[in-house]
Amino acid sequence: MTATTTADLLDYEEALERFDPVLGLEVHVELNTATKMFCGCPTEFGGAPNTHTCPVCLGLPGSLPAVNGKAVESAIRIGLALGCEIVDWCRFARKNYFYPDMPKNFQISQYDEPIAINGSVDVEVEGKTFTIAIERAHMEEDTGKSTHVGTTGRIHGADYSTVDYNRAGIPLIEIVTKPVEGTGALAPQVARAYVGYLRDLLRALGVSDVRMEQGSLRCDANVSLRPHGREQYGLRTETKNVNSLRSIERAMRYEIRRQAAVLGSGGKVTQETRHWHEDTGITTSGRSKEEAEDYRYFPEPDLVPVAPAREWVEELRGTLPEPPAVRQKRLSDAWGFSEMEFRDILGAGALHLVEATVAAGTTPAIARKWWLGEMARRANETGAEIESLPITPSQVAEIQALVDAGKLNDKLAREVFDGVLAGEGTPEEVVAARGLAIVSDDGALGAAVDRAIESNPDVAEKIRGGKVAAAGALIGAVMKEMRGQADAGRVRELILEKLGVA
Repeated sequence: MTATTTADLLDYEEALERFDPVLGLEVHVELNTATKMFCGCPTEFGGAPNTHTCPVCLGLPGSLPAVNGKAVESAIRIGLALGCEIVDWCRFARKNYFYPDMPKNFQISQYDEPIAINGSVDVEVEGKTFTIAIERAHMEEDTGKSTHVGTTGRIHGADYSTVDYNRAGIPLIEIVTKPVEGTGALAPQVARAYVGYLRDLLRALGVSDVRMEQGSLRCDANVSLRPHGREQYGLRTETKNVNSLRSIERAMRYEIRRQAAVLGSGGKVTQETRHWHEDTGITTSGRSKEEAEDYRYFPEPDLVPVAPAREWVEELRGTLPEPPAVRQKRLSDAWGFSEMEFRDILGAGALHLVEATVAAGTTPAIARKWWLGEMARRANETGAEIESLPITPSQVAEIQALVDAGKLNDKLAREVFDGVLAGEGTPEEVVAARGLAIVSDDGALGAAVDRAIESNPDVAEKIRGGKVAAAGALIGAVMKEMRGQADAGRVRELILEKLGVA
C-alpha cells in the first residue's frame, strides 16, 4: 500500500477552517503488580523471551485463570481518581480474535460491564480549560509482543517474525474517553495534555511505572473530522500504540491534515487502524477497524463476577493522593516560579523530575535550569521524552552538588551529563574517568597565570593602571590553557596579586 506523503496533506490551518476534529483517546496502563492478571507469573520488564510464562497465560488446555486482587484494587483507585462511579457488580468477557501475540486466540477483558464508568478530568492548554469526559475504565490482560524482522519493521515485508509471551497476561487498565469535541486547532495539544495528566496521576497513585518508552503506558488515538455546523461524526481512524507525548501530538496533527485532504478532494475516510512512524512522521494503514460485534464478546465462563464492597471502595478512596491541580498549586507556591515558568515545566512533562531533584537537595531554580535547559535540549535532539533520558533526578542533584562544592563549573557539569547519559557511570565516576575536576592548586594555577601575563603584556599593563575589568582577557587565556578546568575565581585573585592590584 502506498504511504501518504506530505504532498498529500492539507495545510493544518486550512484543515481547521473547514473541519471540526473530534477526538477519542484510549489509554492502556500496565499495572505494576508483582504477578500477572490471571496467573502467578512475574511481570518484570526485560526478562529473556518467553521465560515469564505458564499454562494459564499461554492458554494451554485445562488451565484456569484466577483474578489478581491487587489489580482489582488498582482499578478501583484509578477509577476513583478519575471521578468515576465504581459499579456494584462487573464481570469479565472473552474478546475473540486471532493474532500470533494472543496465545489463547481471545483476550480476557471487560465489555459492557466495566468496573468504573462516567468520570471526567480537566486539562489546561494555552490558558484554556478542557473537560475530558471518561466513558469507562476497565480491566483486561495485555498481549504478547511480536517483532517483525526485516527492513520495514512491520509484518508486511518482514523476513520473519518472533513472538515473546512474557507480556501476555500482564494486568492492564484501559481508560476510554467519550468523544472529545470543541478543541479546534488545539486538538493535538489537548490530546497530549490529557495523556500527560494521566501519566502524572497514575504515577502519583503508584499503580504503574508509566514508562511510555517501555510500553507500560500507551495511547490509541482516534480522530475524525466533520464539516463545521454538522452534528454527525465523521468516520474515524485509530492510530495504535503511540508511546510518547510528543508522538501523540504529532500523530494527531498528521491525521487531521491527512483526513482533511481526503475529504477536501471528495474522497471518503476509511475506518481503520493506523500505525505511527516516528522516523518519518507519518501514519500508514493497518487494518479495517472492527466493530464490537466482530469480536464475538461473551461472558468469561471461568471467572466469577467482581462485586467490590462499598466499604472497601470508600477505604480505597481514602488512599488517593492529592489531586493534580492541588499538587501543582502547592508546588508553584513553594517554588516561587512565575505562571509562565511553571507552565513550561508542565509542558515539558518535567514536574515530577524537578520535584524529585529538589527533594534530592537542589534549589527549585537549579532543578528547573538543568531539566528545562540541558535535559530538554538533549531530549529534543533525539526526539525522546525528557523522562526517558538515562539520568535520574538524584544524579542531576549530585552533579549540582559538585558544582556547589567548587569541583565543577557549569561547562564541566555539561560534560559530566554527557558521560552519565552515555552510560559511563555515576557523576563521580565520570569526573574521575574523564579528568574533569576543577584545578584549584595555586602551583598549577600560578604557573598558568604567569604564562598568560607574559603573553599579554599590554593587557597586564592596563590592569596595573587600574582597568581591573581587563583581567577577563587573562582569565580567559588561563581557562583556555587549562581546558576550562581552572577555578576562575582563584585565577582572578592570582592575576591581581601578581600585578600588584589590591
